Amino acid sequence: MAEKTSLIFLILVGIQESIAVTHSLKYFYTASSGIENFPSYVSVGLVDEVQISYCDSRTNENIPKQDWMNDLRSLYPNYWKEETETCLAKQRTFKKNLEIAKQRYNQSGGVPIFQQMYGCEWDDETGEVKGYDQFGYDGEDFIALDLKGQSWITPKPQAFNTKQNWENNRAVQELEKIYLTQTCVEWLMTYVSYGRSSLMKTGLPSVSLLQKNSSSPVSCHATGFYPNRAEMFWRKDGEEIHDGGVKEEILPNNDGTFQMSVYVNLSFVPSDDWAKYECVFQFSGFKENIVTRLEKSKIRTNEGEDKVKNSANTI
Repeated sequence: MAEKTSLIFLILVGIQESIAVTHSLKYFYTASSGIENFPSYVSVGLVDEVQISYCDSRTNENIPKQDWMNDLRSLYPNYWKEETETCLAKQRTFKKNLEIAKQRYNQSGGVPIFQQMYGCEWDDETGEVKGYDQFGYDGEDFIALDLKGQSWITPKPQAFNTKQNWENNRAVQELEKIYLTQTCVEWLMTYVSYGRSSLMKTGLPSVSLLQKNSSSPVSCHATGFYPNRAEMFWRKDGEEIHDGGVKEEILPNNDGTFQMSVYVNLSFVPSDDWAKYECVFQFSGFKENIVTRLEKSKIRTNEGEDKVKNSANTI
């Protein structure tokens, strides 16, 4: 235990030298039946949305999906053996849960699916920790843990017995709270330490001004940044715009970086006033903002391209 505590201390020191970010550890478990050529059980682990492990009912072996996850053997020689044992135990439990759910829903056919999403988040700047444990059946919420209230929330009458059973077992409730707020976070710190070169990379975005056509809102689009702790907004004469601006959620790219867009409607703004507008990208941990002044010559549009397509479609 002392060895692991020392490791966590070193992890914390190293992370504090990097950009602040919210890290996450998530596990997804899925049991199903009636899906041809698909395993009846699948488990996937992710750190910061990057897949780290995989196991299914065909291979019956939990395997690393990142090279740096193999390095855990240096400190935990039996790590992947124990992960495989966990996969097999989960598989047995989930197959039982799937059958129980089918009975409660009075479902004999179809393609039933029982799922769980389980894990924690840790903000390395504030130290805030969050844990979650959620179950779903056939694509709908089944039951979810309210960690602060130490209770289970369910919108489905079929899960009421589960809610009562789990809430009555206070010992198990307390153990889960300890795991989600302490043990899970310790493992998350360990994974982040081993995968720092890829998980803790910092990438500044490329920023573009886009517009579908001359009457459409102007989009300020930033892509290729990492981590996802960023803000972006339009401002006029140095003041942030609250009316007429729309910000989309941050989305992942295929290479592990992120993208986001913020729109401003300038249809009623005189063209002479466009130069008063700026798009501002703020990156947590960086003092300098990336500021892009609105200039018509910098706006990329597909209006001309649309005209070509429309004329091509006309016989």
